[in-house]
Amino acid sequence: MVQIGEKVQDFMLDAYLANKITKIKLSDYKDKWVVLLFYPADFTFVCPTELSEAADYHEEFQKEGAEILSISTDTAYAHKAWHDQSPSISKIKYPMLADPTGKVCRLFGTYIENEGLSFRATFIIDPKGVL
Repeated sequence: MVQIGEKVQDFMLDAYLANKITKIKLSDYKDKWVVLLFYPADFTFVCPTELSEAADYHEEFQKEGAEILSISTDTAYAHKAWHDQSPSISKIKYPMLADPTGKVCRLFGTYIENEGLSFRATFIIDPKGVL
């Protein structure tokens, strides 16, 4: 598990972004601040509130040289379905990362082993890749 002050190892996950499924690597955001928003699952009641509010501030984050990435253990196809169905989620323009194996969730210590879900958590990575 990565600790505060440590460099975060690069990872690559499928993601839903701009109406398509794509691959996203942490290193794609080299030299930027990265805000990682971990959440339990798509199609739930609290998660859309958090993610929608992040979407409201996404442009401001980008103006400050930061990017928002959300991560759950759902697949990128589930993210797409949720994005297509939910008015609050449809305004998201940041990558929605899919971690169905829990690899990245485990890296950050958010994975709930017996449920296959992530705890809600927010992490900030600096432009040098340090948590």
